[in-house]
Amino acid sequence: MPRITKEDKARNRQNIVEAAGRMFRSQGVDAVGIADLMKEAGLTHGGFYNHFASKGDLATEACGTSFEASLGGLRQIIEEGADRNGPPLKRVVDTYLSAAHRDASDGGCPSASLVIDAGRHTDTVQSAYATGVEGYLTGFAEEFAREGEGGITSQEARDRAVLLLSRLVGAMVLARAVSDVQPELSDEILRTCRAHALD
Repeated sequence: MPRITKEDKARNRQNIVEAAGRMFRSQGVDAVGIADLMKEAGLTHGGFYNHFASKGDLATEACGTSFEASLGGLRQIIEEGADRNGPPLKRVVDTYLSAAHRDASDGGCPSASLVIDAGRHTDTVQSAYATGVEGYLTGFAEEFAREGEGGITSQEARDRAVLLLSRLVGAMVLARAVSDVQPELSDEILRTCRAHALD
């Protein structure tokens, strides 16, 4: 049997983390079994413990990796600046509070899809989640300060960032919670919060 190379091992680990990110965001950490996760990653069940000591360790890494990708998207929107669809934060709100994000099969942004898991799991998962939240707050606050052109203090920018993230996550969690049984209510939540998230 051929020996696995370091590159193969790293690729396998990445496949596990990416599969976990998708499955944990769409189904929740507790609903995903290791066997199903490894199958999704294209690997055998027995190989899991060659990469992670526990499912909790994987949840921590998957949470952090999911936030890194999401925050990369935020940075890109901010770096692009204003365009025909408006300033960066308006575009973030419009994208985040969209039907496409609500209906994303992989659960979309981890801030909304992993919010319950973060509160129920280990301190390391919660720490990875908190780091991601802080990344959003920092990015939002910096953009509020930039768009305010010196007209607001750093504390005011931080306060507005906390309000914005709370509105985005809260609206998405509520919209998803009722989308199957009351789609009109779900759409109303998204529409209303899109219109007022930056108030």
